[in-house]
Amino acid sequence: MELSLRQQLKRFSFPLSKEKVMITVEFLVTSLIIVLIPGTGVIFTVSTGLTKGRRASFYAALGCTAGIVPHLAATILGLAAVMHTSAVAFQTLKYSGVCYLLYLAYATWKDHSRITFEDAFSRQGALSLVGKAILLNLLNPKLTLFFLAFLPQFVVPGESSLLSQLFLLSGLFMGMTLGIFIVYGLLAHAFRKAVIDSPTAQGYLRRGIAAAFAGLGVRLALAKP
Repeated sequence: MELSLRQQLKRFSFPLSKEKVMITVEFLVTSLIIVLIPGTGVIFTVSTGLTKGRRASFYAALGCTAGIVPHLAATILGLAAVMHTSAVAFQTLKYSGVCYLLYLAYATWKDHSRITFEDAFSRQGALSLVGKAILLNLLNPKLTLFFLAFLPQFVVPGESSLLSQLFLLSGLFMGMTLGIFIVYGLLAHAFRKAVIDSPTAQGYLRRGIAAAFAGLGVRLALAKP
């Protein structure tokens, strides 16, 4: 009988450390696909790269990656199960996230400052950007439920402690997220020059980014636990 792609991928694994924690090709491929799919973090990083430059996009990527730490911690500590069963907790976090996304959409729409080709960025601006990116992912309850459903699929019973495997899988996922988001930011920065000399293009760009944030807010509002 011909093996499915999932079964074939499971045949390959990489032993890591003396505890024999196994990282499968299936996990790496699945994680890569998930990170590549445009979502809130990607939109934020790309918009930052387009409007503020290469260095700013790095801080945005760093903040978005840091923003998934609480969700991973909730999964590892079992708090995600509480989120899944508590409608009040889910709805509270969800609508906080919706409000923040709509705020970002409004702020972007009303921002009429000119995009320049300068890549200067202050320390205060960097901290502010990291904080915004962290908050963006922190207020998305779907991430906690996603990790609750995603990570346990790749835990190998009996190979090592459950916590060590979850920490390792989480660390690899975060590393991939940071790397891919940095690439997205660099690509966005590369296209900046196309809009620098055109006020009309800059206006369309800001409205497009605002619409993307608003769309993500609506999608989050319609999400169910």
